[in-house]
Amino acid sequence: MQLQFRNDPIERIPAGAVVLGILEGTKRPSGAARAIDASAGGVIAACLAQGDFTGRRDQVVVLYAKGRARAKRIVLVGLGAEKDLTVERVRQAAGRAATRARELGVDDMASVVHGAGAGGLDPAAAAQALVEGTMLANYTYDRYRTRDKSKSKRVKTLIVAEADARRMPEVKRGAMRGKVGAEAVSFVRDLCNTPSLDMTPRQVAERALTLADKEARITVKALEENELKRLKMGSFLGVAKGSDEPPRLLVLEYTPAGKPTGAVALVGKGITFDSGGISLKPAEGMEKMKYDMSGAAAVLGVFHALKRVQPSVRVIGLAPMTENMPGGHAIKPGDVLIAMNGMTIEVNNTDAEGRLVLADGINYAKRFYKPDAIIDIATLTGAVVIALGGQASGVMGNDTKLMTRVKDASDRSGERVWELPTWPEYGDLMKSDVADLKNSAGREAGTIAGAMFLAPFAEGTPWVHMDIAGTAWNDKDKPYAPKGSSGVAVRLLLDLLENWERYGKPRRG
Repeated sequence: MQLQFRNDPIERIPAGAVVLGILEGTKRPSGAARAIDASAGGVIAACLAQGDFTGRRDQVVVLYAKGRARAKRIVLVGLGAEKDLTVERVRQAAGRAATRARELGVDDMASVVHGAGAGGLDPAAAAQALVEGTMLANYTYDRYRTRDKSKSKRVKTLIVAEADARRMPEVKRGAMRGKVGAEAVSFVRDLCNTPSLDMTPRQVAERALTLADKEARITVKALEENELKRLKMGSFLGVAKGSDEPPRLLVLEYTPAGKPTGAVALVGKGITFDSGGISLKPAEGMEKMKYDMSGAAAVLGVFHALKRVQPSVRVIGLAPMTENMPGGHAIKPGDVLIAMNGMTIEVNNTDAEGRLVLADGINYAKRFYKPDAIIDIATLTGAVVIALGGQASGVMGNDTKLMTRVKDASDRSGERVWELPTWPEYGDLMKSDVADLKNSAGREAGTIAGAMFLAPFAEGTPWVHMDIAGTAWNDKDKPYAPKGSSGVAVRLLLDLLENWERYGKPRRG
């Protein structure tokens, strides 16, 4: 989607559609809506007077202009009650408007920055939310579609209208930042929507290598199987044994131009297809297991954006990539693996493989980078879907201050998280009779147990675990996230990194 800016009243801008956000309870048009209504034959006033549009947060209506209006259509989108207006509400409203414009086959749409000015929202934050919501709702995955192209329609241009010249610099800054984030999320969605046949560990590595950028100080390397064996990454390699596809460990580094204000390692689970291994999954729904690489893809999405978002903190990205398959060489329940740090792991469920690859990813981060903080991102447990549904990612960790940073970034980005406890007693769930750990505790506290398995590997470093199994894939359309991969965690992590310096350097545990 192209982005344009106009320092003009929106009623003067010709477009296939103009978008106006309306607060709940509005009885007559005001501001930009009043100006457009005057040139459109009073259609907005009539709609409001009839009660056909009330401004509630999930409402969208399309009006057809009369008279001398420059735009063909007027899209009214509800912002909800004024007291509840937030940037996330703006993001959702923008997404709903863009979805409707796509359905209408609109090529170009113009929009005011909802909530800026009279709405009391920061202009830059509101503009960022406007662009994110519009671009993310405009996404479609049509790589394999050869016939019905109607589902592939996209709005080609968004015109951001800001009549107040004093606000325009902030609006531009926020809008361009929104574009960077939305493009990174779309990059992740493409990776995770692609069938595993065409998105093997080697193919993901090829995509990752394109992110290297000397000018942006980003380096990328892909470690192959022989190197992983030399490093004694037995936990990661144990998962890879059942597949004919060779594994890869992707290592990405971003270094800021000045003195770094810290170092953060992002470790993403990268299972390009998860059959469950010998502990085979049910056939129903298994086709979606191409998205089990969503954590690794989120890490790559962050680096996609780091080419233009340049935080002051050093960022290390680690993505252990493999398939989990029930081949003749696959690990079996009862096998014992030795992780990179020497810890032994009894495998009592081969479908609890994500934590096995993450363990060695965390080990690698600690040995070679000694970061100030580690955040791992994974579609780890079905239990988190039962606990939180698709509305929030589960978060657990060992450091209160790091958790506060993550929660603050969640609030700003609109990517919700909910903290679950990591009391020491939960660690007893992962004790093995034959090894240091076992990789599954069964049904009891499944999401927490997954975090408690990882906790010993992160020990001594501030760490947060994000379980995105419920938020990484949408079974139905959401306001700015169509069905399929959501690209979750990218915007939260970018916000976290951009705001890292404001909190100061975390203390090691």
